[in-house]
Amino acid sequence: AIDKVSENNHSGDPQSALLEVLDPEQNVAFHDNFLDVDFDLSHVMFIATANNPATIPAPLRDRMEMIEVDGYLQEEKYMIARHYLIPKAKAEFHLPANIQFQPATINKIIEDYTRESGVRSLEKQINKVFRKMALKLATISETAVRSSYTIRPGALQDLLGKPLYNRDRYEGEGQVGVVTGLAWTAVGGEILFVETSLSKSKTPRLTLTGNLGDVMKESATLALEYVKAHAADLAIDPALFEEWSIHLHVPEGATPKDGPSAGITMATSIASALTQRKVRRATAMTGEITLRGKVLPVGGIKEKILAAKRAGITDIVICKDNQRDIDDIKPEYIDGLHFEYVENVSEVLNYALC
Repeated sequence: AIDKVSENNHSGDPQSALLEVLDPEQNVAFHDNFLDVDFDLSHVMFIATANNPATIPAPLRDRMEMIEVDGYLQEEKYMIARHYLIPKAKAEFHLPANIQFQPATINKIIEDYTRESGVRSLEKQINKVFRKMALKLATISETAVRSSYTIRPGALQDLLGKPLYNRDRYEGEGQVGVVTGLAWTAVGGEILFVETSLSKSKTPRLTLTGNLGDVMKESATLALEYVKAHAADLAIDPALFEEWSIHLHVPEGATPKDGPSAGITMATSIASALTQRKVRRATAMTGEITLRGKVLPVGGIKEKILAAKRAGITDIVICKDNQRDIDDIKPEYIDGLHFEYVENVSEVLNYALC
């Protein structure tokens, strides 16, 4: 994976070699130091993979054509497991009984025992189930072996141990200052909660916690400045900003978070806390904001939308320009969801705040 390439003093500098190999001005006479021979690589196409493009050195990125490949959706993983991974495991293990998986069992393995964009871990977990069943069948008499076994969700803890991951669920507590956002990660979409609280202070300030990156910190500053500039429209007393400190927190502080897509979520959270207006139930949002309050489109929409649906969200607020991404999702995957398309933060607040 080219995103894991780094300078290594013991084995030379692979970055420099790759720069020469990928540069069309140089690779016509690439010199192999080991063989002491020149090669013409100008007609060779190199294909490299990367899980995290952000870690690829900028000069290398500049010499490559980037093709983004989305990870598998929850529904796609289910179909792959049912029609390929499970039949493959059955053929490999040659068990004396037919092992069947209930649909809910497959989904529980995907949700509670894997967290990835592909299906490598899913295949390992399915194989682990078959190994445990093989051990079980080997320890009972032949007469006691039934012709078939059905693996139900309740049996997974005995077969795979305790769940490795817990999917976030919409908490629906209806508290002011708490807003549900949508995030994209290397292993798919996730929901996240943005929380804002106020505290009386002689020196008011904005405090940010939750292991936020520079971009998210900038989004929080933009969100606060927008709310300040439109305090009159929101019926907020300007004196609040001079007497109260604002603390914005994104839970799971051990997990680094960055990106611009939490802009409207932060603005809504701050506005909710200052106006003491709750946020519409079962609503999530994603979108970047500008200082003028314009909402900009963001990426990873497909993964974010499906994560919201799995979490029990029914209403999603996104940029109007992201509607084209919604059109690319199969209708059955977004059935039951309502999308509120917005162009500026005022539309977000008018819709989201009760």
